[in-house]
Amino acid sequence: MNRRRKSFVQRYFHNTRFQALILLGPAIIIYAIFALYPMLDVVILSFEKWNGLDPHRDFVGLANFQYILTNDPVFWIAFKNTVIWTVMCLIFPPSLGLLLALGLNQKIFGRNVMRAIFYLPVIIAPIAVATMWKWMYDPFFGLFNQLLTSFGLPGWIQDWLGDRNVALYSTFIGYFWQSVGFSMVLFLAGLQNVSATLVEAARIDGAGRWAIFKHVTFPALRPTITIVLVLSIISSLKAFDIVYGLTGGGPAQSTQMLALWAFTQAMQIFDFGRGAAISVVLLLITMCIVIPYLRWSQRREESEQ
Repeated sequence: MNRRRKSFVQRYFHNTRFQALILLGPAIIIYAIFALYPMLDVVILSFEKWNGLDPHRDFVGLANFQYILTNDPVFWIAFKNTVIWTVMCLIFPPSLGLLLALGLNQKIFGRNVMRAIFYLPVIIAPIAVATMWKWMYDPFFGLFNQLLTSFGLPGWIQDWLGDRNVALYSTFIGYFWQSVGFSMVLFLAGLQNVSATLVEAARIDGAGRWAIFKHVTFPALRPTITIVLVLSIISSLKAFDIVYGLTGGGPAQSTQMLALWAFTQAMQIFDFGRGAAISVVLLLITMCIVIPYLRWSQRREESEQ
């Protein structure tokens, strides 16, 4: 009996699934406590009214969602700004990141140093980036207006963060400066999977650089492009810290974003229910964009195989 029981225990502990469960167990528990539970609590809180201090939370159903969608004028301003921000994030950082990756993938002198220089802004804290760019945007002593004055272009001087017509785009430039290096590194990793044999064969056949990129490099980069675009969407929809550090959502809500407005509702107005409702809407928007795009990319890859 003991021998049979010992044999069963040995077989159980040598089971691959059980070993995987042991290895993944601590990570799953930590993820559930610090990610899944807070996410679930935010969803529950979106149906309640709570000021963050009372011990009890009152259930209000869909009242929070009804308010932010029909009676909150700032929500739709933040929604429009978030859409503009997301479109810019999908166009500019990936495009320049791809160009930098293609250039720095060549055998040129000092390319590792240049890679490090372009990637350096990524590791700087966003609030520090906001502080630097806020100084450069200063209308009286900032770098940009000083350069425009030195070059004899006083008519181009702007209140970069105080003019509601340019504040959003000025803020995005700071974000663009910080994020382009991340796209560059991902594309550099993807370029290592491009077959050197196919590239050399295309050159022997007389293909130019554009033809090689179009028919060899770009198809090999499609999985990387999918990753870059998905991460860009997620990052853009949750844009908060650099906007908060540069403008705080102003002037006149012209740089207000959904993530920042959710924070404002919860931590400054002390209406955690409405802040949670905005967060849930933001989560739904993210899922409605990312999931269909991933499915479309997967079907496209399967059809090409």
